[in-house]
Amino acid sequence: MAGFPSPFGGTSDDGGLFDEYDEFVPEHLPEPGTFLDGHRVLTGDEHVAFHETTREVFEERTVYDMTFNYNLARLNLDTRHKNAGYRYAEETNDPSVLRAEFTPTTPFCPQTHTLTIGSYRAWNGLSDRHDYDLVRVRAARMHHQSDAINEQLEELEEQYLSTGSVIHVPEGDIGSTPMERAKKNEGPSRGGPQAPF
Repeated sequence: MAGFPSPFGGTSDDGGLFDEYDEFVPEHLPEPGTFLDGHRVLTGDEHVAFHETTREVFEERTVYDMTFNYNLARLNLDTRHKNAGYRYAEETNDPSVLRAEFTPTTPFCPQTHTLTIGSYRAWNGLSDRHDYDLVRVRAARMHHQSDAINEQLEELEEQYLSTGSVIHVPEGDIGSTPMERAKKNEGPSRGGPQAPF
């Protein structure tokens, strides 16, 4: 008999493909990357508690991975993608700031830009739902466009710190990739319409 639909994608009878939200299974999570170096990485119950809050705010703000058709928080629990998802760390010099580093399933994941910005907006736009004044978000360096994505995340973070509200990407940039935005700023490309792929 098929399982009933889950609000977070999949079904209740998923054949054991997902860990539970109240479990911390380090071998099914990405290793903390350079953005978390030198900071206090959340593990065990602390990771679980923040990730459960993440599931709620991602559901409210519809931060969904469209490839897998589920709430992005579920990627951490997906045993088919053991090195993908979010890891978290409190900043050493300021525990009111949390760092969140997203590792996508592949170095060329086309959704990384949208997912990290969506995550940033969800966490900081609903900051009354957790104990942090700021959640800083970055894409793991293994992604081929991590520099451009992280540069935009830094800009959004600076705007948030100066205004106290989540500032949206300019309308013309919504849904565009860093490469597309760079092309707009640089003028015509020398490559063909499929460059660089």
